[in-house]
Amino acid sequence: MIVIQNVGPRSAARTRRRWTHRLKWGLLLGLMALIYGSHAPLIALTKVDGRVPFSAASCVLLIESAKLLASLLSLALTGATSAPPPPPRPLLVAPYAVPAVLYALNNNLVVVMQAHMDPSSFQILSNLKIASTALLYSACLGKRLRSAQWVALGLLTAAGGFHSYSSLDLQGPERVGVDGGPRLHVTAWGLLLVLMYCGVSGLAAVYTERVLKSQQLPLSVQNLYLYTFGVAINGLSSLSSIGGERGFLEGYSAVVWVIVAGQAANGLLMSVVLKHGSGITRLFVISSSMLVNALLSWAILGLQLTPWFPLPCALIGLAAYLYYR
Repeated sequence: MIVIQNVGPRSAARTRRRWTHRLKWGLLLGLMALIYGSHAPLIALTKVDGRVPFSAASCVLLIESAKLLASLLSLALTGATSAPPPPPRPLLVAPYAVPAVLYALNNNLVVVMQAHMDPSSFQILSNLKIASTALLYSACLGKRLRSAQWVALGLLTAAGGFHSYSSLDLQGPERVGVDGGPRLHVTAWGLLLVLMYCGVSGLAAVYTERVLKSQQLPLSVQNLYLYTFGVAINGLSSLSSIGGERGFLEGYSAVVWVIVAGQAANGLLMSVVLKHGSGITRLFVISSSMLVNALLSWAILGLQLTPWFPLPCALIGLAAYLYYR
């Protein structure tokens, strides 16, 4: 007897749902790459006499506050606030304080690092977080990766290494090219800060993914817990800077407010990826945003790319093929 597979309406509906699901994820990841890639060039646009004119602490506090308000709005729109929920148990909420501390540290490091490197060098060197995240992902979450996937992650790390080797400048940021245009550069302090940033970033991502997936709570509720701690911790940091050289909103321009809105949106989208995807997907988003960063740095800042720049781009494409094939 010949068995004919079902190719009727149900099969077509499943195919449409599968492609719709892929399209949604593609749009989400593409938007994240766009926001992440534009972050460093936007900060560079705000600089006055080579310095960031606004308070890093106040900027991070506003970003965390925007994410908290968005979480509250999400709860209200979904009707979760129609009935008062029981008070959360301290042991249930306490784990959300750890990523809040780690992300607060990294958010401030991002702003500080801009004074020690150009936007594209920051974007490429930050790919070193792939090594730390992959190792922690495998060790802490018990995820076993195939050999080809380890090779792919190694290629992502190598992409950052090749670029940093061709652009590393320990003589300071004043080096210029033959044509007088600005060159890629990173100072010794910048290298130290980016290594610290990558280690903390990997730990924060893996720990956050573990917390989000281990608790069977709506994502909006988990975001509420996470960003409540974020606002509290960054609020203390902002209070400690009162009376300093800059006021809370001093130096804010339209570009700074775009940064605040973009980073708030990216934080909320990242929680979706960590809840329903994986931290490795987050790494590919960050690596892919290198292309956005390079284009914006060339178009807006006039940055001169080295001849080696296409090599890390090709390595990232090969890594994506090996990991997801």
